[in-house]
Amino acid sequence: MSGAEAFRALHRGRTPDDPLVLPGPWDAASARVFADAGFPALATPSAGVAASLGYEDGATPADEMFAAVGRITRAVDVPVSADVEGGYGLAPEELVERLLEAGAVGCNLEDSDRGVLKDPHAHAGYLAEVRAAAGDRLFVNARVDTFVHGDGDPERAIERAALYVAAGADCVYPILAPPAVLPLLRAGIQGPLNALARLDGDGPSPAALGGLGATRITFGPGLQRRAAAALREIAGGLAP
Repeated sequence: MSGAEAFRALHRGRTPDDPLVLPGPWDAASARVFADAGFPALATPSAGVAASLGYEDGATPADEMFAAVGRITRAVDVPVSADVEGGYGLAPEELVERLLEAGAVGCNLEDSDRGVLKDPHAHAGYLAEVRAAAGDRLFVNARVDTFVHGDGDPERAIERAALYVAAGADCVYPILAPPAVLPLLRAGIQGPLNALARLDGDGPSPAALGGLGATRITFGPGLQRRAAAALREIAGGLAP
């Protein structure tokens, strides 16, 4: 079984109390920590990787992002999906090849650009081309940005999700969807549903998000930011 098929299989047959939890490594060292903790797969956060490389979110050059993903995949024996933002303007064939060269088994692709939602039909066309180029070699997670850059209407999110699933996306990710609307999204969206777990103590736990309808849980840059906060605290204690 290929890495992508193994990763795809992890999404099947999940029960509400057992969503697939995918920590987000930002470098090789953090990837090893998560793999050693027993997580069966990982999903890089673009913002977390950007911070580790000294860039603002969205400002990482493509070459540096793919190089970082490659270092992460080489450090662990579990499947790694890569957040490649909007695809860096690469043609679908080149995007797929660069992901595969980096060792990724999947990718996360956003449907907004610089804070503006893309035309959903045009984006669905792009996803279809990525799927055609990848075949079954990549698991495609289509991010739906209605709740972060749109009007927050769940029906608009469901409409976008339907287009992306029809285009071949394996999973959809309505990022920052309020937990209360997850059951509505679950009822209206076919296939796996990705939810974002917040680490500020105010949001539901991963298991609770699973109970609301999420198939899999990611954390965005939350884990990297928690690690950075802990390091700042340690550094403060070392200061003369």
